[in-house]
Amino acid sequence: MDDHYYAVILAGGGGTRLWPYSRKSRPKQTLKIWGERTLFQQAVDRLQGIFPYDRILIVTTISMVGKLQTQVPQIQRKNYILEPEPRGTAPAIGLAAVALRARDKDPHCTMLVLTADHLIRNVPYFRNVMEAGVDIARAGYLVTLGIQPTYPATAYGYIQQGEWIGGFLGFKVFRVVRFREKPDQNQAKAFIRAGDHLWNSGMFVWRADHIMHKFSEFMPELASGLFKIEEVWDQPQKTEVLESIWSGIKPETIDYGIMEKATDVAVLPVVNLGWNDVGSWDSLFDVLPLDDDGNIVVNAQYFGYDTKNSLIWAEKSSRPIVTLGARNLIIVDTGDVLFVCPREEAHNIKKLIEFLISKEMDRFL
Repeated sequence: MDDHYYAVILAGGGGTRLWPYSRKSRPKQTLKIWGERTLFQQAVDRLQGIFPYDRILIVTTISMVGKLQTQVPQIQRKNYILEPEPRGTAPAIGLAAVALRARDKDPHCTMLVLTADHLIRNVPYFRNVMEAGVDIARAGYLVTLGIQPTYPATAYGYIQQGEWIGGFLGFKVFRVVRFREKPDQNQAKAFIRAGDHLWNSGMFVWRADHIMHKFSEFMPELASGLFKIEEVWDQPQKTEVLESIWSGIKPETIDYGIMEKATDVAVLPVVNLGWNDVGSWDSLFDVLPLDDDGNIVVNAQYFGYDTKNSLIWAEKSSRPIVTLGARNLIIVDTGDVLFVCPREEAHNIKKLIEFLISKEMDRFL
């Protein structure tokens, strides 16, 4: 591959999905979940060998940039694309596309859109997938990575694959029939039985000019604002124009805004990637080692009797955590908050956060 392809890491998310360990001031991507490196550091690490630091762009917010730069000082400040405030993945990706177009004058420069808060354990395979994705994108497709499902998950969206398009660097590629929202349990089981549905990873590859054409076609109001920002990208008034336009942008996801409407979308199915979006405390049971009783114990003075299939997580092991006869629980002790819930409810933290806000508990968020 040539020098006209870039990795764009979306790193502006909030900090609620692993509350109370992750919070607004320290979102998930800045924390150590698996291994000795934070999720953001791991997202950059796995690009080594295919992207120099100068071709890794980070989309985040002004409040986050200092923390991220401290974690990966090799990426210069000029490579941070700063949103005045989060507006969803569609505006964030559009902003990255115009920044890339302003920087690289090649009309076919290509961007890999990645996440800062997912786990990927099979890094060599991931790098091969990325290289194949660039070839597919340059053949004229919007490329999405689909994860081969291992169980009927209800926490992920799905992609239905259609006809075979061709082979690229040893990978089979298919046309996308449709995107599916997060299903209920019966729907998820039906998707698995059908054999043609993949988990939606939220990772994409496309040419910058191609995705901007799609913004013009399907999100013209957003596209108009993005083109105005592009015109002043290297000029003194950039910040003023960006803030003015951004305040009027409606939040939207790239899936709903573009991908569900476009017809030239290809899915690259991946197997054995070791992928997990760490979307809830319960998801850690697919990632972290279990003891003989199916428990996960992290950084805790833990004493459990007849306790099974539970997670016990302490930020500081300053006091013992003791359980008796516990089953399928999430227990998280951060010192200022003790959080306990059944594993099957762990995906509902967003509702809990709304409840805490209504109780004026914002200081713990």
